[in-house]
Amino acid sequence: MTSLWRICIKKCAVLFIALPLSAATVNGTIELRDSREAAVRKGNDYSGVVVWLEPESGAVNAAHAARHAQMIQKNKTFKPHVLAIGVGTTVDFPNFDPIFHSAFSTYNGQVFDVGLYPPGSSRSVRFARPGVVRVFCNIHASMSAVIVVLDTPYFDTTKADGRFQIDNVPPGDYKLTFFHERATPATLAHLARKLTVSGEAVTLQPIQISESGYLPIPHQNKFGRDYPPAPDEGGIYPAVRK
Repeated sequence: MTSLWRICIKKCAVLFIALPLSAATVNGTIELRDSREAAVRKGNDYSGVVVWLEPESGAVNAAHAARHAQMIQKNKTFKPHVLAIGVGTTVDFPNFDPIFHSAFSTYNGQVFDVGLYPPGSSRSVRFARPGVVRVFCNIHASMSAVIVVLDTPYFDTTKADGRFQIDNVPPGDYKLTFFHERATPATLAHLARKLTVSGEAVTLQPIQISESGYLPIPHQNKFGRDYPPAPDEGGIYPAVRK
């Protein structure tokens, strides 16, 4: 082998070693067990589980994937029911119903109250810190939703078939964490685990989340009181009708 070839091979080897590992995809499937919900038991609907990666080093890319999101109100329902966002994201709450709505939260994730607003209008809230925010409507007791605010850009929410996919994950060591509104904190803590990403796609073994032990807790309105009788389709309470 000539000296020229030896020099070329050494330079190529150095160049190869110096190349950084590329970002990878982390994907998997979640199955919900022991559920009382008909959509889960009969329809095998495993949507709404939030999955995210927290770097063990604590260093996070400050540019979150989304800085603006939307949770609509239609047919007296918040959609999506579970919304995962990065810290600093502003969420719009447009009212697509022909009646008034009044989104609020009294939970520590972030307390907010957008007030009463009419059909065709919208209100916005910026979420400044990580946490779980449970959202309700001050008029309609049946309306509820969850916003999971994360201090990481590496997250996804399961689809109906239970699949999730987290893209553009840099190589490193992470903590894999889950949130499901009908799972106990102990169940979710037990499922958390360490995960190493080395630049190649990571496909996790199927994960089961049990809803055993979950007890739904009735909520009150933003004043901490029980809801009055339901308003009519004009958004007016019976007590104030003329």
